[in-house]
Amino acid sequence: SDLDAYLSDGADSFSEALSYFPKMQDFNLGPDAYLEHIRRCKDSVNIPVIGSLNGVSAGGWTRYAKSIEQAGADALELNIYFMPTDAAVDAAKVETMHIDLVRDVVKQVKIPVAVKLGPFFSAMPNITAKIVEVGAKGLVLFNRFYQPDIDLERLEVVANLELSDSSELRLRLRWTAILYGRIKADLGITGGVHTADDVLKCMMAGANVAMMTSAILKHGPNHVTKTLKDVRTWIDEHEYESIRQMRGSMSQQNVAEPAAFERANYMKVLRSYALKTR
Repeated sequence: SDLDAYLSDGADSFSEALSYFPKMQDFNLGPDAYLEHIRRCKDSVNIPVIGSLNGVSAGGWTRYAKSIEQAGADALELNIYFMPTDAAVDAAKVETMHIDLVRDVVKQVKIPVAVKLGPFFSAMPNITAKIVEVGAKGLVLFNRFYQPDIDLERLEVVANLELSDSSELRLRLRWTAILYGRIKADLGITGGVHTADDVLKCMMAGANVAMMTSAILKHGPNHVTKTLKDVRTWIDEHEYESIRQMRGSMSQQNVAEPAAFERANYMKVLRSYALKTR
């Protein structure tokens, strides 16, 4: 696999962060500890447990995908954390690498496989459709690549984690609303989900799942309980029967102005800002 050459710095790391950037050794459990963590989770909760996998070699991806399945995971998320920086590698090759990887992993496991993608593909509907064609059952939008900063005093490139906020949700809402009804896969949104309003927007755009991490780190696990309560209150007040009823109601195929998701009216956007500042 071409990924063997391009992802040679991270050696089979699991979960949401690669070990080489940012430096997060304190959080990276390692392969064996992560598998044990999945087993303990399965024994402790009565909800589905989804494993998350970063890999380097084709063999590493498929081998640990099997191990995660055997540890008891109900599904698997492929977290493809790859930033192409080689000018000799064109977009078609990058897309082929992703598609081949998904195909290889799907062949090795029986549990559903979801793919967590970055937002930087030039033709998002096309690449997502191809990934679904080779067997992915879900897409997670989007991988939030951590960006380096520059320390002006020490003249060093530094890694520091900036948690998301609700403003980051718009990119996810846009593509979820566009993809809803066009691809035969579940859609998950990650990055910018902090409040009940954020969750409701995700559902209306067409998402099956709204993922929340930064908000829990900021406010603690009880924030999930509060958010779910606020969602139920909103549903009751607006006389919805269920989440299913609202799902996709604000997707591109269902809104009155579908072009709003493709090319926002520039003058209308400027006018909205002017109204806010009065």
